[in-house]
Order: sequence, then C-alpha cells, then structure tokens
Amino acid sequence: MTRRLILIRHAKSSWSNPFADDHARVLNKRGRASATAIGEWLAEKEYLPDMILCSDAQRTRETADLIIPEIDPAPKLRLSSRLYHASPETILEVIHREPSQNVAVIGHNPGIGMLANALVTTPPDHHRFSDYPTCASTVIDFADDIARRKGTCVDFIVPRDLIGTTGSDID
Repeated sequence: MTRRLILIRHAKSSWSNPFADDHARVLNKRGRASATAIGEWLAEKEYLPDMILCSDAQRTRETADLIIPEIDPAPKLRLSSRLYHASPETILEVIHREPSQNVAVIGHNPGIGMLANALVTTPPDHHRFSDYPTCASTVIDFADDIARRKGTCVDFIVPRDLIGTTGSDID
C-alpha cells in the first residue's frame, strides 16, 4: 500500500525581537498568509494528510493551526518536542512510529529540507527545492516503507508560487 509523506517547513516567523526565545517566535504577516495558502493548495490538490506531526515550537504550531482549517476532513495534530530543530534521522524515527498512511510533518531547516532531498529518487524541477525556503512543501509517495532514495516526488511548491511577491523579502 502506498504511503504519502508531506514535508512542510514552518512559515516565515518574526524577528522583531532579536532577544526573544527561538522556541517562542511567532509567525509574521507574510508567514500567516503563506501557511493559509499552503493549506488551500493541499486541499485543492487533494493532498490530504490523516495526521500532522509537528514540532512544538510556536511558529510550527501556528503554521499547523493555519493549514488544518483548510483541509477537510481535518487531520489530527500531534506535537513533538523531538521535531524541534530535528536532524533528518530524528524526523524519520518519528515518522516511522506513525501508523497513518498519509502523514505531514511540519518542521525546521536544515533537517526538513535535508530529509526531503534525501528521500526522493529524483528531485523536482524547481529552483528552490535545494534550499527549502519557509513553508516549502514536498509531497512524496512511497511504494512500501518510507526510506531514503525510495520516494517519488509528486509535487513541490513554495508560497511564492501561490501568492506571488509583495516585497523583497518573500521566500
């Protein structure tokens, strides 16, 4: 049976307070718009996760909170401190413990982008895949178990592809 994995980097967060705790950083206006757009894209394309595994950082939780209302039926959400700035290996361990067939992970770079690059047999023809900007999302299908170089990249998108640019700092 095919398993589907959706890897999402959290949306753009605020750096308005350079002394704020990294774990507590919130999304900025652009990040909120990007997360909503990714949720709409997932629903439109019918890339519907049953479960979202999410870092427990504020910016990843906010990203999930904006994506989930766009998806019907709404996926379950599981927060994990193990996903906060996790390595690709740790993210894979968390995924392998999840029995759902269609799983999304919302995490942080460099781990989430490195994992996306490691899982696909052929990367998508998109100039932003290798650097995996904020809210970048990859949909990957696996014939069997989720494993390195065994996934077929079904789709990849960044918010700029959906909502265009509104300033020089758009990813």
